Amino acid sequence: MSGVISKEFKSSQKSIASEKSPDSLRIPQDIKELNSIPKGDMPGDKISIGPGHISKARLIFPKLLEMLAPLIDEHPYNRVVISVCGGSGVGKSEIASLLSYFLNQINLGSYTLSGDNYPRRIPKYNDAERLRVFRQNGIKGLISSGLYDKEKKAVLEELQRNNNDSNPEFAKRYPWLSIYRNAGRSGLRNYLGTMNEIDFEELTGIVSQFKNGQDRIFLKRMGREETELWYDSIDFSNTKVLIIEWTHGNNNNLMGVDIPILLNSTPQETLEHRRSRNRDGATDSPFTTMVLEIEQDLLISQASKAKLIVSKNCEILT
Repeated sequence: MSGVISKEFKSSQKSIASEKSPDSLRIPQDIKELNSIPKGDMPGDKISIGPGHISKARLIFPKLLEMLAPLIDEHPYNRVVISVCGGSGVGKSEIASLLSYFLNQINLGSYTLSGDNYPRRIPKYNDAERLRVFRQNGIKGLISSGLYDKEKKAVLEELQRNNNDSNPEFAKRYPWLSIYRNAGRSGLRNYLGTMNEIDFEELTGIVSQFKNGQDRIFLKRMGREETELWYDSIDFSNTKVLIIEWTHGNNNNLMGVDIPILLNSTPQETLEHRRSRNRDGATDSPFTTMVLEIEQDLLISQASKAKLIVSKNCEILT
């Protein structure tokens, strides 16, 4: 069986690499119905595949096949786990959907799982917890610096009411706000992408079930409201490749990923994509920008683990 898989991979890789090959898998420029491509499993997520995503997926796919073949051959159940990770709004969902589509075209069953279903709190409560962590640590920073008093408390209440306490522009008017922001940012670093924010154990358990050959696995679905939380039983009997699309797909707390693929970008680059996706109602807020910057630092610190790193300009990076 393994020899057959390897042979199919090599044949597929050769045809994909040549746009003019008569045996081409006809990807990606000949995809007729982009909207018909199966997407990830995050409820309500808006995914719009464009030419840039197709070009990037074309760049990744042949290299991915080279790494997949021996891993599938060697695994007792011929199963492999891939993660497509990167900053918020960098195009993870689109790239993961395309890679999954390409794999299915060569009869290697693939499923795309969204890691955004696995925070410990539903999104609106997690957003609130992030803000609470920032503000509580900010105030503690002022207290430890001996700067917290009734006057600053009143100013902070006004700034917080208008969501300006994370805005660096106001530090020009209130110099002590820089201490508050730095302490709050430090606290946020100890929350984002950690076991406190994300249920890595559950997702690692799913990866383990998949790699141990389980045919049906319950996967979590999470919307933005308390009532939007449920599980679906997914049939993996014909699935060889599980793709996890997620900001934290290369995190040290997520175990069992065979091939992490990092889509590199800057926080500024991701903002434009978030606007088109309408991911939240405060895309341009100073606090959202701070979160993106911290997430970017975390991604960079873990980048050496990635098997493939692809730039925003569609280049393979070292």
